[in-house]
Amino acid sequence: MLVTINIPDDIIPDDIAQQLTTNSDQLRRYLLELLVIEAYRTDHITHFQVGQILKLPSRWAVDAFLKVHDVYLHYNEEDLESDHSTLRQLRAKNATI
Repeated sequence: MLVTINIPDDIIPDDIAQQLTTNSDQLRRYLLELLVIEAYRTDHITHFQVGQILKLPSRWAVDAFLKVHDVYLHYNEEDLESDHSTLRQLRAKNATI
C-alpha cells in the first residue's frame, strides 16, 4: 500500500521538514505505528491485525506495544463471559483428574 502525504510548504518550514525526512525509514515506521494505533483505538482493526501489520512476534508483544502507547485493550462483557465459561470448563476438568 502506498500512501502519500502532501503537506504544503507554508505549513512546515524547510529546516523542520529536513529534520523530519532525515531518516525516512524511521519516519515511515513511526507513521505506520500512529495509523495502527488510531485504527485499533477506533475499532477499525483487531488486536490480531495490529500484530500482523507491525510484524510483532506474539500477542504479548502486541499487548506491550499498545500499553507503551497508552492504548487500552478491548475487553467487553462478552469477553468476560467467555473467560468465565473457559474457567468453569477448566475447573470441571481439573475436578475429574
